[in-house]
Amino acid sequence: MRLLPVQGNLPVERGHLTVTHGQIEAITFDFGNTLVPVDRAALRRVVELTGDAVCIRAPELDRGAFLDAWAEERERQFREEVPQFREVDLEQRLVRVFARIRGGMAPPPPDERWDQDRAALHSDAAEVAAAVEAYSRAFVAGLPPAPGVGAMLGRLAASWRLAILSNWPLAATVDHYAAAQGWLPHLRAVVVSQRVGTIKPHPAMFAAARKALGSPPGERILHVGDDWAADMAGAAGAGWQTAWLKVRPLDSPLPSSESDGSVEPDFILDTVTDLEAALGR
Repeated sequence: MRLLPVQGNLPVERGHLTVTHGQIEAITFDFGNTLVPVDRAALRRVVELTGDAVCIRAPELDRGAFLDAWAEERERQFREEVPQFREVDLEQRLVRVFARIRGGMAPPPPDERWDQDRAALHSDAAEVAAAVEAYSRAFVAGLPPAPGVGAMLGRLAASWRLAILSNWPLAATVDHYAAAQGWLPHLRAVVVSQRVGTIKPHPAMFAAARKALGSPPGERILHVGDDWAADMAGAAGAGWQTAWLKVRPLDSPLPSSESDGSVEPDFILDTVTDLEAALGR
């Protein structure tokens, strides 16, 4: 673990701000690949179980076709939405998948968007909702948190206001996961991009989290995350302190960006649980 620039109550300079780590009032944590490692095999299994649930409900559908269409539409959504700071939509994705495998609709060229209204004619709201629920259940059951996270949150909550601040396409999954792990008593808020309507590093995400935490000064909030642009640049741009988790699953399918040196994190961590040592706990 590397700590920048100091531990304890010595000052940290960030532009016009001079704060001390002892003055931190709140800590926010990214979800995927910060609190919960997400590797490719585990996420693929979540999608496979979702496909199983879909095909049990509609046995005329081909599971392999579902998985292929899901993968292609996932990539399309990331191309379309992320550059616009919009979260991808699982219900929208499923509507497109059903249109392809049930309705025989050909996907549009890469530079064109789906006719979503026409695609929706090939599925109903109930089966889309059931598929979303199957996806959420499979994720919660299938991906363990980083070692020691629950105990760490319990200890930190005795001194700081804590929240999850995450880009995630389904807020209910993060809610259910936190509940299943017993984290909710330690958290003041769960702020997810699907609810906010935009993704980190957009300032609206950090403003929503700050409000949910009781509006402490930005320089008194520490954000912990693995993604450089979304977490480090985004939080620093909001005037927050930052802790960069530099180690993530090598084969993670989640979007990520590498350090470009534009921000100097206050802490650099090898594991998320190194945060306690960084804070002098």
